[in-house]
Amino acid sequence: MPAAGYRASVEVYVAGVGMTRFEKPGRRDWDYPDMAGEAVTAALTDAGLTYDDVQQAVVGYVYGDSTAGQRALYPLGMTGIPVYNVNNNCSTGSTALMLAVQLVRGGLADVVLAAGFEKMQRGSLTLQWADRTSPLDHHLTAVAKLSGWTEGVPLAPQVFAAAGREHAERYGTTDEQFALVGVKNHRHSEHNPYAQFRDVYTLEEVLGSPLVQRPLTRLQCSPTSEGAAAAVVVSGSVVAERGLGRRAVQVAAQAMTTDRPDTFESAVQLVGSGLTREAAERVYEEAGLGPDDVDVIELHDCFSTNELISYEALGLCEPGASGRLVADGGTTYGGRWVVNPSGGLISKGHPLGATGLAQCAELTWQLRGEADGRQVAGARTALQHNIGLGGAAVVTIYRGPTTS
Repeated sequence: MPAAGYRASVEVYVAGVGMTRFEKPGRRDWDYPDMAGEAVTAALTDAGLTYDDVQQAVVGYVYGDSTAGQRALYPLGMTGIPVYNVNNNCSTGSTALMLAVQLVRGGLADVVLAAGFEKMQRGSLTLQWADRTSPLDHHLTAVAKLSGWTEGVPLAPQVFAAAGREHAERYGTTDEQFALVGVKNHRHSEHNPYAQFRDVYTLEEVLGSPLVQRPLTRLQCSPTSEGAAAAVVVSGSVVAERGLGRRAVQVAAQAMTTDRPDTFESAVQLVGSGLTREAAERVYEEAGLGPDDVDVIELHDCFSTNELISYEALGLCEPGASGRLVADGGTTYGGRWVVNPSGGLISKGHPLGATGLAQCAELTWQLRGEADGRQVAGARTALQHNIGLGGAAVVTIYRGPTTS
């Protein structure tokens, strides 16, 4: 039986996007309905639609009580539409987007709202429920067996640092090459008004920031963040009827994959390399495109190690060549691709439920030519990669607006 993925029938477009600035928890006096309202209102305005036009809504968040999605949307209108609440760890936002796409693709609705938000507590992410089986128990067991366990270091950096060390042992990837990801993404975020951080750092400053777990220093790790993002997903008929062709971005292909037994055989696999590769192969086939046809990419750089591992899984380079790719400038302005022009998770921020939709927003702006100081010249095709441990990888390809 084929896995979940995009199947061509009704054409699907992103007609409008919006997001809040991503913030350090407690920096701004707001709650999740405020965040969601700001992002959704911006997305609807961007699409030229109102909340009354929305026929169904999918809302993602990781930390929050049941039906927070309904509560987040009630101030915008109590129209009685179905509202689905989604939690898929760090890929929650892109999972909400994928469900919205499938609702439109399947002919069940013409206008679907995908929204994601996160109201976070300060500090590193922690498991919330100690009285039941952890959904990450397989990952915890595997990383301890493969790489050992360091008391006092949170789960996520332990897993992604172990993957980086394994990559270095296998291919000779250096600490400096991992750190160059942090340098690049912090530099990209300088021109992003939505980014949590906009400071630029040298390689020496990234390497010299406090060590979290070798090879990761603080400036190579995504911060704890809060905020929201949203996308309005519509059918081709709505694009035609509303005259949205100059601004609507087509969802050309999309696929989600989850863990297989080989996920737990190596640290690189544990962070989703295999999931990413499988999902990417599906979307390339569906879209009739390959990595060389893509101009701009937003990928899941929760840690610098994962950006390099994801280059290889997405087919941007051969296994072991990702360190050289970033060192040679192949993934920044003037290179073959621009990866994470927003600053990525490392510098833009990572409010879990909003991250995938913020990636969608950035790529929509890029394909419209609306990204201002971070615009990728001539961007016509974009790729999005979002992954959550536990696990789910979502890869999406977008085509830019038509000229009519």
